[in-house]
Amino acid sequence: MIFIAAKFPVKPEHADNWADIAKDFTIATNAEEGCLFFEWSRSMEEPNTYVLVEAFRDDESGATHVQSDHFKKATTELPAYLSATPDIINVRVDDWSKLGEMAVS
Repeated sequence: MIFIAAKFPVKPEHADNWADIAKDFTIATNAEEGCLFFEWSRSMEEPNTYVLVEAFRDDESGATHVQSDHFKKATTELPAYLSATPDIINVRVDDWSKLGEMAVS
């Protein structure tokens, strides 16, 4: 699986509306066959920052994503709402693991 975490620093005047701004991109990406998940969260410490956590089944699915029309549209339109270039982590992993320190019995 390709696992990606990205921090999106949104301009303060757009932070409260980011979910609506990114909605079409999010829906289209989640509909991709190789997308395992594509989920946004708002930072509790930096309210103008949104964290995107996403995963794709394999390299082919990731390539299909970045070649899609909705990805190209997002890379053209979304930067206007950002205060800086997003930071990203992109790694290959096997799958989820359990957080043993918080095991629920």
